Amino acid sequence: MLKEERQRVIVNEVRIHSRVSLSDLSDKLDVSIDTARRDVKELDALGTLKKVHGGAVSLGFALHNYKEQNIYLHEKKSRIAEKAISLIPNRSVILISGGTTNLEMARVLPSKLKITVFTPSLPIAMQLILHPNAEVIFIGGKLSKEAKITTGGKAIYDISQVKVDIGFIGTGYIDFQNGLTEFDWDVVQMKKAMIAASKKVIVPTISEKLNTSQCYKTCDLTEVDTLITELEPNHPKLKEFREFPIKLL
Repeated sequence: MLKEERQRVIVNEVRIHSRVSLSDLSDKLDVSIDTARRDVKELDALGTLKKVHGGAVSLGFALHNYKEQNIYLHEKKSRIAEKAISLIPNRSVILISGGTTNLEMARVLPSKLKITVFTPSLPIAMQLILHPNAEVIFIGGKLSKEAKITTGGKAIYDISQVKVDIGFIGTGYIDFQNGLTEFDWDVVQMKKAMIAASKKVIVPTISEKLNTSQCYKTCDLTEVDTLITELEPNHPKLKEFREFPIKLL
C-alpha cells in the first residue's frame, strides 16, 4: 500500500473513531508500528490530526474550543443530538460521557431545559458551563490527556454514589455481536460505572461506527435501552440491531 493510501486510511479511522492506537493502525495497514508512527507524525505536521502518545486523535476530539468545521460528520452528529435531546425530560438528572457526538448534544441543549448533569468529560463540562439552567457536576479524578475524561478509582467511586435518570454513553466501537467496545481499558471501566449508575442507557453514535469492535468490552447490547444514529430505524444497516430489545431512534 502506498504512503498516500495508508494516510487516507489513517485519517478516515481517526475521524470515525475519534481515537486510534498505533498498534491498531499497524494491524489494519499491515505495516510496522514505526511506519504507522511516521505516518501519524506527518499527518500531525500537516494539521490533519493530533498525534498523542501511542496513537492519534481527531482535531474535533482534541480541541478545547468548539469549531464546527473540525467535527467529522457534523451534520449527522447534529441530527443525533436533536434525537437525544428529545428524550431528556425537564428537571432530570443525567450522565454524559465524552466524545464529539455528546459534545454536540451539550452544545445545543435548549436553554430553557432545567437539568442536572454529571460528567467526567472536561470538554463537555466546559461547554455546559455556558448553559443558563444546567447544574454541572464534574466528576474528578485522574485526567486522561488523550480522552479528555477523568478515570481511576476516585472517579469510579464518585459515579457509584449516584443513580441518574439517563446515561448518555458514547462509544468508539459498536457491534451487534460484541456490543460496545473500546481500546482504552481505563475508559471502559469508567463507562461500566456510568452504565451501572444509570436507570436508562442511551447510546448516541454515527452509523460509521456500527459493526466495528475492539478488544475491551464496555457492555453487551442487552444493557442498552436506546441506540440513536442519524439513520431511520428501518434502515438496512440496522437490521441485526433490530433483533435486540433496543429502541432504535
